[in-house]
Order: sequence, then structure tokens, then C-alpha cells
Amino acid sequence: MDQENPWKTLSSKKIYDNPWIGLTEHQVINPSGGKGIYGEIHFKNYAIGIIAIDEDDMIFLVGQYRFPLKQYTWELPEGGGPLDGEPLGSAKRELLEETGLVAKEWKEVLRMHLSNSVSDELGILYLAKDFEQFEAQPEETEQLEVKKMPFEDAYQMVINGKITDSLTVAGLMRVKLMREGF
Repeated sequence: MDQENPWKTLSSKKIYDNPWIGLTEHQVINPSGGKGIYGEIHFKNYAIGIIAIDEDDMIFLVGQYRFPLKQYTWELPEGGGPLDGEPLGSAKRELLEETGLVAKEWKEVLRMHLSNSVSDELGILYLAKDFEQFEAQPEETEQLEVKKMPFEDAYQMVINGKITDSLTVAGLMRVKLMREGF
């Protein structure tokens, strides 16, 4: 059901812009009539995640140090895809870059907004199967470790709070639900 926008924008000012994100500060009248500010982050790419599961029910995870968190994390192979491009093509590129895998079977399983109170970032998750192994081709900003483990072990890492990346949590939960018939 469509709802009318209860926010009124008085003015907007671009605060920051780079090839990946833009930050705009809006002077607003909020839904209850009060004046305020609202910061909005515009993402210039899709967030793409790949749930790569082989014939033995082993999933591929990628470990890396995440600068904003100041910690090492385990997550699905992930990356960005241009908003004017085909997301599946970006998923195929990211899977090859980060793991060296080329999948023959692809299925989109979820679209989600990653932090809709402050950003417009759209995440798209794909399930990938039936692989051929090649050499990984990480970007210069990536120092990656690839781990292959049973799907259930990765799922338990989500349940136990050891995996906190939003695309990874959502992707593993989605596959678990799909397997249970939801």
C-alpha cells in the first residue's frame, strides 16, 4: 500500500561525494511538524552477495579485515555492481575475483535494503552452484582468505553471532528457510 510522504524537505546540501557514495544533509520538517536535519547516504552501486554451495553442501566464505569495523570478518563473497548494469554479471565477476569460482547455475534469492534509515543501498543475493575452479583475482584493496565449510557450520556461525555481515546473515537464513519449505 502506497503512503504519502510525511516528510517535507526545506533544503538539501551535498556534504561529501566519491565514486562509491554520496552524503546529503537535508533540512526537513519531520512527520510531527518539527524542524530537523536528516543525513542520507546514496550508494552508487548495488551490494551483491553470492551464496556459493557445492554438490557436497559445502559453502564458500571469504575472510577479510573490514576497515570500518576494525576487525576481521567471515562473509559471503561480496562486492558492488553498477546501478546501470546487470546485477547477475556483477555477481559472476565478484565470485571469480574473490574465490576463483565460475558457477553454471545461478538463482536470485533475495533483495533487501541494508540500512534504510540512512541509506538507499540495495543488496541482491544469488545462490550459485555447479562450479569450475580458476585462479582468484582479488582487487588491490582486498587481502582475502577463502574457506570452504559445511553449510550447517556456517549457519551455526550466524546463529552464534560469529558472522554479523548483513548480506551473509540474510543469505544463509534465506537458504535455510528455502530448505525447510518456506
